[in-house]
Amino acid sequence: MALEKYRQKRNFKKTNEPTAKKKSSKNDLRFVVQKHNATRLHYDFRLELDGVLKSWAVPKGPSLNPADKRLAMMVEDHPYDYRSFEGIIPEGNYGAGEVIVWDEGTYHSLQSDNKKESVKYLHEGLNKGDLKFVLHGKKLNGAYALVKMKGRGENSWLLIKKKDEFAADEDITKDEGSVLSGKTLNDIKSSSPNIKKWISNRSSNGNEKSGTNTKFKLEKEFISKWKLSEKKMPASVKPMLATLVKESFDDKEWLFEIKWDGYRAIAEIKDAKVKLHSRNNLSFNTKFAAIAAELKSISGNTILDGEIVVVDENGKASFQLLQNYQRTGNGNIIFYVFDILYLDKYDLTELPLIERKNILKEFLPDLEKIKFSDHISEKGKEFFKLAQENSIEGIIAKKTSSVYQVNKRSRDWLKIKTSLRQEAIICGFTKPRGSRNAFGALVLGIYDNDELIYIGHTGSGFDEKSLKFVKKKLDPLITKNSPFKKIPKTNMPVTWVKPELVCEVNFSEWTDDNSMRHPIFMGIREDKNAREVTKEMAAETSPAKDNKTKNTKKKSTSKKSGGKNSKLKLTNLDKIYFPDEGYTKGDIIEYYDKISKYILPYLKNRPESLNRHPNGINGESFYQKDMRDTVPDWADTKLIYSESNDKDINYFICNDKQSLLYLVNLGCIEINPWFSRVQSLENPDYAVIDLDPEEISFEKVIETALCVKEVLDEAGAKSYCKTSGATGLHIYIPLKAKYDYDVAKDFAHLIGKIVHSRIPVITSLERSPSKRKKKVYLDYLQNRKGQTLAAPYSVRPKPGATVATPLEWSEVKSGLNPKDFTIKTIHKRIEKKGDIFKPVLWAGISIQKILKKLEKM
Repeated sequence: MALEKYRQKRNFKKTNEPTAKKKSSKNDLRFVVQKHNATRLHYDFRLELDGVLKSWAVPKGPSLNPADKRLAMMVEDHPYDYRSFEGIIPEGNYGAGEVIVWDEGTYHSLQSDNKKESVKYLHEGLNKGDLKFVLHGKKLNGAYALVKMKGRGENSWLLIKKKDEFAADEDITKDEGSVLSGKTLNDIKSSSPNIKKWISNRSSNGNEKSGTNTKFKLEKEFISKWKLSEKKMPASVKPMLATLVKESFDDKEWLFEIKWDGYRAIAEIKDAKVKLHSRNNLSFNTKFAAIAAELKSISGNTILDGEIVVVDENGKASFQLLQNYQRTGNGNIIFYVFDILYLDKYDLTELPLIERKNILKEFLPDLEKIKFSDHISEKGKEFFKLAQENSIEGIIAKKTSSVYQVNKRSRDWLKIKTSLRQEAIICGFTKPRGSRNAFGALVLGIYDNDELIYIGHTGSGFDEKSLKFVKKKLDPLITKNSPFKKIPKTNMPVTWVKPELVCEVNFSEWTDDNSMRHPIFMGIREDKNAREVTKEMAAETSPAKDNKTKNTKKKSTSKKSGGKNSKLKLTNLDKIYFPDEGYTKGDIIEYYDKISKYILPYLKNRPESLNRHPNGINGESFYQKDMRDTVPDWADTKLIYSESNDKDINYFICNDKQSLLYLVNLGCIEINPWFSRVQSLENPDYAVIDLDPEEISFEKVIETALCVKEVLDEAGAKSYCKTSGATGLHIYIPLKAKYDYDVAKDFAHLIGKIVHSRIPVITSLERSPSKRKKKVYLDYLQNRKGQTLAAPYSVRPKPGATVATPLEWSEVKSGLNPKDFTIKTIHKRIEKKGDIFKPVLWAGISIQKILKKLEKM
């Protein structure tokens, strides 16, 4: 057996090394280089193959110089899990000494980067004694070879660097730190007493113990007082989020914490196993292995919420230090914990915050890298001033009585920043000038109503290493096409990239044209999803002024859905959604409850793209498509493969009133269904021509709509019009799912061309807004899979709470005003006219017949 020698040499009751189990990576093959201070200092070079790590001991370590031929002695195969092992092998055990992960990454054969073909070539090379491969590591990159030495025994090989762009004269072994923890062998050695004690505890009873504190338990009186109930520990929890406000305040009912400049993280500890992950459920176990390892020493099953930071010698958190930590090891990595959500059998999220903080402070052991994030009470203004004076990113204000709202952004938690910071999507990079390498500046964007918009570019904040680091991440994303509809002007030639990588930027202010002034690159945000990046704007008021936020108990209504008994909880019904009118979230829920009979036929069986405004039309908003692990059991969803994201997306399907109200409770002021249903995803039920005015009066929109109707009438095609709820009109042409999206788009394009030929002065088919000023855009491109429009009878997040309203063609005339149709006026209209839009879902035109008539026109 491949791991038999490994197993024979180790006593797993006395060493914490991984047990001998075969396991393989799901995607690319992995490699690791471990620096090992055993009898002699050496480097263990390991390549994944056939579920194990093929291993060589390299006394002098790898070299970047092709002239160096480093002796590499082949040793026994190691288990795949050994690639992340770091720590101390106790005295008396085989290989006793300190071990760090000096480098790690992926690799493939020199002949092919296809995994299946790569394995074939690697087997051939191993058998021949001439193994050629390409490394993609954090320190080692490029082509290498392992060549068996003739006449020197079965296990003697040479490790040789091939000549390529990664070859160099520098001594790479001078970079001594671990790529996982940043620790050196001396750092590991200095911690040996604690590790030995941990190993001793583990071997004595089979359980991991911290060795520093006793297990904390909730008292029976406390459990009874707060009526805590036993619940199964949840998995993959997403954190509660804070709302940005402009200024701090003093309030006895609030506490104030430092806003740590790092990665938000959730730690789930169950049966001595740790799952450390980001707010988007990206695993941090390997990236921050030292934190994950220390979390194992915490007794009990628990869920902790906090921030992973790297602090400098003055104790100040630095995002840039965090970015470079795995590469440089500079700074001290710490997990500051500020909340506890679960302990042993009990869900603590319904407890007041101050009670959770008290429990956390008692529960959390005194550890080197896990720290309690303390707070001050009431004095928010003074605390914020101190944050400014000490160049701290900001503070967090939290209402002491607030419950923990999983995966929600709430005004019970507020963030106040000392300077402007914005997450931005990297959409391209410009050619460097002068002596600069890699690139000149990053071209940045954010999402606005599901459209990517340009917000400026930054060339500041980089050094040579960060330039290379960012460029390496961007190279695989290069594309020929701009991700922007409106292509921005740049001062140097630009290379576009797929809009997937997120960075954080510090800047002075927003300009009038929605760009950042003096943006400075802070670092890559690998923990953030690009689709969630929108403009972060502070709310106008703090809770001390508008207030004081009520910690109201959640109201609920019950109904049957899909044959299941389920409960729908409606929350924060008094929250203001439309400030000018005073309409609350409860008013919007009441509207959709009443209108559900009429809107649901246009939603059933259609994937939904959620446009969420959890704090009303003037608050932060974001789009959400993927509802994986975030919907109740009774809700309907559909996994649909997305080519642009190269993954399955779990779309919400709104099939009944309860589902509709669930969406509205999430902050979906408007409802945006696909044009097609799950039964026929490739075939839309209608084509749409979206009339979008650019600096032109609504009267011209009306004139254009009547021209569209005229063309369609002449061709014998039925059409139906509705207001967009904003400044445009939507004209629907029923297709009854007989044609695919390409046909629907081409048909709408043809109609648009004919309309434009008749009224060219006021219409345009140009995508770029700058090229269609003072025109009505005949948008036919909405007819694409995954595109959405506000459904008939949907509210729009616009002043007045306007509604996308079906119209009779006789109403489409001079004087028509979309602002007349609101949540307060629509019901009387429906009582009088009924649903005049229903034929859109019934009939279907014959495009072939229509085209024949159009040819004669």
